[in-house]
Amino acid sequence: MKKIRTPFFEIGTKNYIYGDDVLKLAIAADKMAEKYDIDVLMTTPYADIRRVAENTKNLIIIAPYMDTLYPGRGMAAVLPESLKAAGAHGVVINHCEKPMSLPQMKETIKRAREMDFIVFACADTTAEAQALAHLNPDIINPEPSELIGGGDGKVSDMGFVKNTIDAIKSINPNIFVEQAAGITTGKQVYDFIMAGSEGAGAASGICNAKDPIAVMEEMIKATKQAKDDLEKINK
Repeated sequence: MKKIRTPFFEIGTKNYIYGDDVLKLAIAADKMAEKYDIDVLMTTPYADIRRVAENTKNLIIIAPYMDTLYPGRGMAAVLPESLKAAGAHGVVINHCEKPMSLPQMKETIKRAREMDFIVFACADTTAEAQALAHLNPDIINPEPSELIGGGDGKVSDMGFVKNTIDAIKSINPNIFVEQAAGITTGKQVYDFIMAGSEGAGAASGICNAKDPIAVMEEMIKATKQAKDDLEKINK
């Protein structure tokens, strides 16, 4: 399994962009990961995983979902082995746009472990984050659904951020916590990491920006700044 250094930054594309635009963003992100020495995760559409993997060297590539079947029958299902072969390093589970039941999550995590995949789990509430923590994913992204994709600058308040971090860490301190819902600026990235999140991320905040690459660099640079400042504080 790919090892993630913290703090990290995660880029989501959802279906805001596709094809050549995904590759262009990925190549830019790959260069920034090297420039700022920050681990960058990229949640990549299925159809673009192989091309992104073949044209980058620093990105940690995350598939947006997978099914739990094994090679054989299963027309149109997302086969874990096919994601691995394409170059994915991990998988998202339970995003609000692709919700899953707790038994589904448990079975998907089991299959992901067979693939040596990073498991990036989403939770809508503190209670759901706690339930997910008992399943031991690698990352939990607690994000209120109403803030996702808003693009209006509204993000999770610090009370929610700190409560979810405490709730998750009380169950499994080894799970990384990311904040992502509604992020549109580097300052928000910086503030969330300084508040205790191991990572931050954005999808619409990057892909819908007038200059997506410039906004992405602002956010990755803010991640680096938070890393440097935390190192100074912890000396």
